[in-house]
Amino acid sequence: MNLLEYVADRWDRLSLQAWLHVSEVVQSTLLAAVIGVLIGVAVYRSPAGSAIATALASTILTIPSFALLGLLIPVVGLGATPTVIALVLYALLPITRNTIVGLAGVDPAITDAARGIGMSRFGVLTKVELRLAWPAILAGMRVATQLLMGIAVIAAYAKGPGLGNEVFSGLTRAGSANATNQALAGTVGVVMLALLLEGGYFIIARLTVSRGIRG
Repeated sequence: MNLLEYVADRWDRLSLQAWLHVSEVVQSTLLAAVIGVLIGVAVYRSPAGSAIATALASTILTIPSFALLGLLIPVVGLGATPTVIALVLYALLPITRNTIVGLAGVDPAITDAARGIGMSRFGVLTKVELRLAWPAILAGMRVATQLLMGIAVIAAYAKGPGLGNEVFSGLTRAGSANATNQALAGTVGVVMLALLLEGGYFIIARLTVSRGIRG
């Protein structure tokens, strides 16, 4: 049986695993975006705070995924919970860093003009600074998403959902019938899903970033 025949024969299972894979990555990215943007907003005016926040997020990213999952399993158990926690932690660095860079890069003359016409500090932040920083934040989310697509495969170690189960199962059964097809189906599926999400970010950028900011 070749790879195409294997996929066609097991399409229902593979499509479900693919959906679960995308779902956990997208949800983890959105949750990390909320946390990362809040952290960025809190520290971007402070060089020391920005450096500390970036350093902490960088430290998390240096922890091997197997090790982090191994630390989480005794605390929260197996399944989706340790997977989502690990993915959110790994996504924080690109999102937090890009939020800080995007907000710090807003021209002070623009914010001064906004305050000059009577906008509150919160209004300037939400209606001016965050909008101008949005391309950088979106780029951070895009990097985080691509990063998590691969890490989510490792999450199968913690019995997490997704195509990692196909990859791990195929590798575990190496040498037996269809083991290679199973591992390849999971791997190729992850690559194709990553490309689809990349296209989705391109569309979101075209719809949400004004032409003036795009240059």
